[in-house]
Amino acid sequence: MDAVSYPNKNVTEFINKSVIPLRIRSDTQPLATDFNLKWTPTLIMLDKDGKEHHRTVGFFPAEELIPSLLLGIAKVHFDLNEFKDALSRLENIMSDFPKSSPAPEAIYLKGVCLYKDTKNPKGLKEAYEQLQAKYPESDWTKRAYPYRLL
Repeated sequence: MDAVSYPNKNVTEFINKSVIPLRIRSDTQPLATDFNLKWTPTLIMLDKDGKEHHRTVGFFPAEELIPSLLLGIAKVHFDLNEFKDALSRLENIMSDFPKSSPAPEAIYLKGVCLYKDTKNPKGLKEAYEQLQAKYPESDWTKRAYPYRLL
């Protein structure tokens, strides 16, 4: 990603504004063992306490890297029950990167966030309907399939 994705101006600006990057070699001990690094590049989103919330392995082109990082940030907020912050990042993926590979998962997670925040199942059903309309073959549509009954 050094040759293509990281030099991209939008990627560089996003990383500098949104995360605290730390680069380590995949054979650096004890971190390689602690974080189960097996291949490069591996991107891991951690919370302030060092707990992992999202992981990607392999190359991402610039247009896929930002939505993937946004999804990781959203998952950190989701896992910490910070649903409004998670929803903000998920909405960003859906509006700015609707054709990206993280977009279906963002829709799914948005429905789950809405449910967990409000206890209203309407968000789950809407997530399924949106997934069915936009990404009918996605694994996330299949995972949301039971929500059609709500």
